[in-house]
Amino acid sequence: MAEKVAKLGVKREDGYLYFIDKDGDVSRSVMARGGKKGGKTSKVAKAGVKKESGFLYFLDKNGDISRAKMSRGGQKRKKAKKVAKKAKKAVKKVAKKAAKKVVKKAAKKVVKKAKKAKKK
Repeated sequence: MAEKVAKLGVKREDGYLYFIDKDGDVSRSVMARGGKKGGKTSKVAKAGVKKESGFLYFLDKNGDISRAKMSRGGQKRKKAKKVAKKAKKAVKKVAKKAAKKVVKKAAKKVVKKAKKAKKK
């Protein structure tokens, strides 16, 4: 969830990339398209926002500066995936064993019936 930091109401033009520069002001540069390189940056509005680490600053749809907390800890997610994978394997293994038991029981019944049929 993002929170507004400064209300500026910047109007955007097509073909430009808008961003918050190191001084905390809104800047823009020409977007690189089809082999053409991007243009030099120019300031659009002065805001002087002091940036805090751990936040992503951006120009929202209303043309105001907003910020959102950055998600961190990609390594933790990988560990969770491994645990989920192992659990999935364990479940498959148990299901396979159960299926084998069922097949063995059915085979025993068939063998018993065959033996009874031979006796008669």
